[in-house]
Amino acid sequence: MKRIPSSELLDSDAGTPDEIQASLADLRRVNRWFGGTRTTRRMVEYVAKTTKASSLSLLEVAAGSGEVAYATRDLLAGRGIRVDVTLLDRNASHVGNGGRSIVGDALALPFRDSSFDLVSCGLFAHHLSPEYVVQFVNQGLRVCRTAVLINDLIRHPIHLALIRAGTPLYRSRLTRHDAPASVRQAYTSEEMIELLRRTRTARIDIETYYLFRMGAIAWKI
Repeated sequence: MKRIPSSELLDSDAGTPDEIQASLADLRRVNRWFGGTRTTRRMVEYVAKTTKASSLSLLEVAAGSGEVAYATRDLLAGRGIRVDVTLLDRNASHVGNGGRSIVGDALALPFRDSSFDLVSCGLFAHHLSPEYVVQFVNQGLRVCRTAVLINDLIRHPIHLALIRAGTPLYRSRLTRHDAPASVRQAYTSEEMIELLRRTRTARIDIETYYLFRMGAIAWKI
């Protein structure tokens, strides 16, 4: 199945405020039900165990409401790992209230070198061209002290069929358009490895998870 770059409506806020909020709510449900939160939690926990860290600062890029990052924080707190979350999104209207959040560009992160232990993103990398994936990861490696985490979809015909079958679950017309577009332009695990090899990462770990999810770790150290 060939990768087909596509424009997604939520990227350009091509909808009413109610439609945008409904689409963001759809994304939160997808992450809760279909492995998004689990994937990030497992990556952060793996980094903590590998580095023997009991406390990690995490910048979540293209964060939206930050639900995945906050859920990861809360789940790991029960396992003795403290995660201090900062959210970054290009649009203030996407970010929920009640946390530390910054409006900024994922391709030119507005932070000093080594400002966070981890830089993470969920359902973001597939929006980027191959060149921009490399640029984003290099920005993340600059800003982090330990690793960049990529939680994303895996492109596969069965995945596309499942997304289309789930259309009645989506509350927003934006999601009904964007969900299949996301799968069509997602990367395979092999493609992601090749892209990460073009970055300044010291080494790469990648795992596949429930329902066509990948978790890729680009280590700085």
